[in-house]
Amino acid sequence: MSGPANLHELMAEAAARTPQALAVAGPCGPVTYAELDARADALAGVMAGHGVRRGDRVLVWSPKSPDALAAMQAVLRLGAAYVPIDPLSPVERVATIARECAARAVCAPADLLSRVPGALRELLACVDTAPPEGTAPPDGAGPREPVSVLVDRDEPAYILFTSGSTGTPKGVTISHGNALAFVAWAVEELSAGPGDRFANHASFSFDLSVLDIYAAFAVGAAVCPVPTEFAYAPARLVEFLHQEHITVWYSVPSVLLLMQRDGGLLDRPAPGSLRALLFAGEPFPIHHVRRFAEWTDARLLNLYGPTETNVCTRHEARPEDLERDLPVPIGTACGGDRVWASTPDGRTAGPGEEGELMVSGPTVFLGYWGRPPQDGPYATGDRVRVRPDGSFDYLGRADGQVKVRGHRIELSEVTAALHTHPEVAEAAVAAVGDGLDRRLAAFVARTPASVLGNIALRRHLAQLLPPQMIPDDVRFVDELPRNHRGKLDLAALVSAHNT
Repeated sequence: MSGPANLHELMAEAAARTPQALAVAGPCGPVTYAELDARADALAGVMAGHGVRRGDRVLVWSPKSPDALAAMQAVLRLGAAYVPIDPLSPVERVATIARECAARAVCAPADLLSRVPGALRELLACVDTAPPEGTAPPDGAGPREPVSVLVDRDEPAYILFTSGSTGTPKGVTISHGNALAFVAWAVEELSAGPGDRFANHASFSFDLSVLDIYAAFAVGAAVCPVPTEFAYAPARLVEFLHQEHITVWYSVPSVLLLMQRDGGLLDRPAPGSLRALLFAGEPFPIHHVRRFAEWTDARLLNLYGPTETNVCTRHEARPEDLERDLPVPIGTACGGDRVWASTPDGRTAGPGEEGELMVSGPTVFLGYWGRPPQDGPYATGDRVRVRPDGSFDYLGRADGQVKVRGHRIELSEVTAALHTHPEVAEAAVAAVGDGLDRRLAAFVARTPASVLGNIALRRHLAQLLPPQMIPDDVRFVDELPRNHRGKLDLAALVSAHNT
């Protein structure tokens, strides 16, 4: 793939090459590249009229839709950076993110804009993702020429807010160059072409969606967003896979397992269109991978990487992998990156040794918004073992961060939210179970005379946290167990939970 300077050039160039090709298909479409290009230009004009300029940040708070995709492109065309926010996020979290990144505007559909509180409206311009046709910018300047502000490759393209260890979300800042290096690799790895149809299961605020959207735009293919309302409805997902003639599917393993267990995915032949099945975000139990390998001739690719690097290693499942009892390896470096395992004493681990995975290269992020730039290799916090061939097996986290259904969650952020309730004396959170059954469990000691219940506590958390961070299981206890040093004994909590 030739090398554009900016991420938004991918869609614009596809619109120029094949204007009548489908850019968006499935329940959210159909929308051609020419139509999506026109929507992006129109919305860029409206945003410019609201004062959005190069270097600004714009929240895109919206369900999946062509208008949301156009909004993201519009922000980029102005030289600004977009900040995608899950549509189910509570308004308090939206406000926190807006303050954290000093956003200039929020772009959302009318129903979500109506929920923006007055105090936040004083800080942000509110832009409808679907302004009426012919709407002029607020200054009455009338129709504008097509917009395409080109910025340096190391300027921010988008910011993905992840769970933060301090209780405040962290903004992972991705440059145009970071994203383009990843997309170029994905296109080459998948031999992507204009006839492809990329399923987009992940939320736009989740880094998996970057491949679905921009690999499609890079080659003039169609992206097929899975509507938010049935992202976890297994039977509808299976029908989507077949009816939309998906060629490339990318999701966390737990979604595939849900489709298998409750949607009958493997009970019918694999769709003939499917040629690549990609999974990332959590280990995929090997006995399930074996079943998928028997079900389809499509390539099975295990992709690995934290949000800070997107994908930095890859491994295609091979027959010898299926004979092991361990999960499929996370493989070797990709995207132009260099990866290695660092031992506690700072050495580079050799075959058979364990260490923390380190990454350097073009996909490594700029840094966390509002904090010092990333300097040098990125330490992932993930433990790996070096295999004889130099690839890596994933062993787990080295800190308090967990993955639940592919979402990275800092347990301390959930704990901090629990402690904001006045009737919570103490609280702790753990991830329990494995695979599809992995979930968050909260252990809560109430204040004296409190009658706080599960429903009331979950309602409180829903005002502070996105759905994936709200514990599935809340257990009220008299007190939290401590070890001989007086520290919380999380292992005892989990053990009690499993009895």
